[in-house]
Amino acid sequence: MTRQVSRSEVDRLGKRGSYRLGGLGPVGGVRPAPPRPFKPSFPRPRHHGSISGWILTAAAATILIAGAAVIGVWFMPLIVGIVTGVATRQGGWRLRVSVPAVTIIAAAGWGLGLWLSALKGLPVGATARTIAVVAGLPAGALLPVAITLAVSAAQSLAGLWLGRALAPRPPWD
Repeated sequence: MTRQVSRSEVDRLGKRGSYRLGGLGPVGGVRPAPPRPFKPSFPRPRHHGSISGWILTAAAATILIAGAAVIGVWFMPLIVGIVTGVATRQGGWRLRVSVPAVTIIAAAGWGLGLWLSALKGLPVGATARTIAVVAGLPAGALLPVAITLAVSAAQSLAGLWLGRALAPRPPWD
């Protein structure tokens, strides 16, 4: 210590008010008001557009993914996810609604596409069994088809994330 401590400073140690740091606390003995109690509120959802319109759009997206799967456009769930991400950001839908919706849309679309291919006579089951054997999995068609549906769901979720990231926030958010 290079500075000498005065006697008055030593006498103040341990006494009330001697440790103030330049007025950071309230003046006098005024205490802050107690925190207000938590009151849960259940506001109405802020999404825009009718629910039937959103359901019809989801059905159309499912059919679009199915048609794209039949013709071989395997990345359509990603594109639908991007469009859905932009639409849900602008429509005010929360992630707890849009994540399951886009997952179901993608998996149902690819499942419908594989089913339509099987109805046309293409060897979807035999191909899936062959892929399972080559990959060292049990020789069944269920696991490769389930992996295909999971990959389409992952594509749509990546697209949803990208679409929400690219879309500007609405003015009420």
